[in-house]
Amino acid sequence: MRGWGRRAARVLGLALLGWVGLSVLLVLMFRVVPVGGSMVMLERKVEAWRDGESLDIRQEWRPWDALSPQAKLAVIAAEDQRFPVHHGFDLVELRRAVTASLNGGDLRGASTLSQQTAKNLFLWTDRSWVRKGLEAWFTLLIEMLWPKERILEVYLNIAEWDDGVFGLEAAARHYFGVSAAQLSAVQASRLAAILPNPRGWSASRPGPHVLGRSAWIRRQMRNLGGAAYLQRL
Repeated sequence: MRGWGRRAARVLGLALLGWVGLSVLLVLMFRVVPVGGSMVMLERKVEAWRDGESLDIRQEWRPWDALSPQAKLAVIAAEDQRFPVHHGFDLVELRRAVTASLNGGDLRGASTLSQQTAKNLFLWTDRSWVRKGLEAWFTLLIEMLWPKERILEVYLNIAEWDDGVFGLEAAARHYFGVSAAQLSAVQASRLAAILPNPRGWSASRPGPHVLGRSAWIRRQMRNLGGAAYLQRL
């Protein structure tokens, strides 16, 4: 039994080492390779197949310089204003969320852009502890191995903006008929406003909530100092 236990431990150790090595290689590869898909895209295709429906995925990779500075800033303003300075986990925002919950408020999310990129690219969308643990691992890896610009570039190219619409280029054309480079501050703020519920809200036909949220995002963009804020990345 003792020998069997040692063999099992050796196999588990080798499997863990293999997993670590594979995940590091994947993250290193996507530091330089354009990302043409994600696990969330695959999950949506499987969901549609399971429901007996078809789903066309629209996504076109665009490099950093072909993405509107207004869109970059709008997403930071909406989702993660300490993105340039944290190391993957915003402990300040997490403490605020926990405090608000303990005081009787709703438990709101404190997920950073780095966490969202890790989840969207490598993992699935449920809220299990296994997924959260893997999300933390991949978040640490991309923070260590990618510059901040790359994290935001990948996020903007794989974020979900409607049924089958992924990435800023597809979203800009879907909602406004322009390229990702041509988005105005208003258009960018509306796209950022619908990120919490991209399949339920519309950027081109915004309701009162989206209009109010997009106006708040534009105020935050100005408070951050405008596009000059991106130089901090």
